[in-house]
Amino acid sequence: MGSSGFQASGYVYNCITCQYDSCEFPLDCPIKNITVMENNRTQMRCDVPFPLPYEMKVVWRFAEEIRTQQVDQFQEVTVGIDRLYSIPSAGLRHQGTYQCEIYSDQRSLVRLYYHLIVIPQVVVGHSELQEIFDLSLLPGVRIVLVPGGWSLAPLRLPPPSLLTACLTSLLLLLFLSLGILHWWSIKKEKSDVEQAEDGPDSRCPVREIYLLQ
Repeated sequence: MGSSGFQASGYVYNCITCQYDSCEFPLDCPIKNITVMENNRTQMRCDVPFPLPYEMKVVWRFAEEIRTQQVDQFQEVTVGIDRLYSIPSAGLRHQGTYQCEIYSDQRSLVRLYYHLIVIPQVVVGHSELQEIFDLSLLPGVRIVLVPGGWSLAPLRLPPPSLLTACLTSLLLLLFLSLGILHWWSIKKEKSDVEQAEDGPDSRCPVREIYLLQ
């Protein structure tokens, strides 16, 4: 840390040492955090705020599972002129710190750092289910399933006049049912009373007995 890269756009000639000094930009830039969902694509660019020479070399390095700027922790991944590093499908094995170092004439111009965080799909799925559950509790919202996922739609209520008519019909049906039940119970009670008054022998035929004298 604290060292400087040699950038041609900012160097000055030191008459004491008879060398060019360049300290306009630091050699090690601060770490930038990148978060990506598992199996998604992510990219990192080795962009700098100063012009780069035509002849340069770009080295990408990787420190697995840690967040660091310690040079000895990195393993070389690619060497060339490509300042774009792409991961088509991020996995947990890609999690860690990426270092991009640009050289020109064997001089190190700058080092950039990216800390990649990969969120597992299990955590993503649990979070989405929790979000759906929380949203389903909100009034006036309904969950609509669409191809590839779900979406929220406002709950459309019928007009007040239709609600009033439906409620009135339900109440009338309820009162009618209670009235029929009450009438049937009264009728049954009267029938039982009449049968009790007639007695059990009233339904038997009358037989006449003639005594012969």
